[in-house]
Amino acid sequence: MILKDFESCKKEGIVIEDERDIDRAKNLLEKAMLRKEFWSKSYNKKYDFLIVEGYYEVIKELLTALVNLKGFKSSNHECLVAFFNETFEKYAYEAEIIDTLRRVRNAIDYRGVYSDENYLKNNKLEFEHTKK
Repeated sequence: MILKDFESCKKEGIVIEDERDIDRAKNLLEKAMLRKEFWSKSYNKKYDFLIVEGYYEVIKELLTALVNLKGFKSSNHECLVAFFNETFEKYAYEAEIIDTLRRVRNAIDYRGVYSDENYLKNNKLEFEHTKK
C-alpha cells in the first residue's frame, strides 16, 4: 500500500505552516487520553464498530498534536498519516495500520458500513500498540 506523500499535502495546501501551540497540543493529548479511557471500558459486542471509531479518534488526536508541535496544521487525515510515516520512518508498519484503520473508520462513518465482526478482535492489540 502506498501512503500519501507529506510533501504533496503541503504543495496542495492541505497542510499549512502554523504556529506551534503547546497548549493546543496538550489539550489534544488530554482529549486522546480521555477517549482512550472511555473506550477501554467493557462494552457489548454490538458496539464493536464504535470501538473501532474510538481507536481511530484517539490515534488521530495524537497525530494532530504531533503535527501541531512541528508547526503544521492539516485539514486531511490522510496527510496526518503521511506526516507520521515520513517523520517516524522506523514506524512504517504502524503507519500502514493507522492508514488501514482510517479507511475502515471512513467506511463506518461515511458509507454506513459496520466493521467485520472479527476486525476489532483481530486488530485490537495492533491498535493498542499503535496508540503508545
